[in-house]
Amino acid sequence: MEVMGSAKSGQIRTLYREHRRWLTLFVQRRLGCPHSSADLVHDTYLRILASGVVLDSGDSRRYLAHIAKGLVVDRYRRRRIESAYLEYLRQQPVELFPSPENRVQMIETLVEVSALLQRLPEKVRLALLLRQLEGLSYRDIAKRLQVSISSVEKYVARALQGCMMVALGERP
Repeated sequence: MEVMGSAKSGQIRTLYREHRRWLTLFVQRRLGCPHSSADLVHDTYLRILASGVVLDSGDSRRYLAHIAKGLVVDRYRRRRIESAYLEYLRQQPVELFPSPENRVQMIETLVEVSALLQRLPEKVRLALLLRQLEGLSYRDIAKRLQVSISSVEKYVARALQGCMMVALGERP
């Protein structure tokens, strides 16, 4: 079974041949590491393959840059989350350290929860964070967000439902 038509496949090969060097330099200027840059260039083309979208040659570099910039942001966000988690672990007793597999799994989950939180509407995200991180009551959150207590209950429920889906490995 052919997943992608030969015409699209040829367009992607052409896109790769014509722009790989340019994209590698573009990414390397942002990351500063040739190895990470090569990985990110590879990931950029994988995204294009997965989407099946190939633009006209006039828009190719803009399209590649858009995807690559998003991947760079994702990489920095992941590094920031990973660094914060590892710092948290350094403060814990050694006997509480998770296995390397569990650390990787926890970082993946934290990255997914972070992405979920970024996609939530601002009031939904704030309601959850005020409740979970600051321990505010629904009444106090309602005052701060200038909404009803009922709205806060719905906001928190919606955010927790999304987090639960991430924890279960489902896509919210």
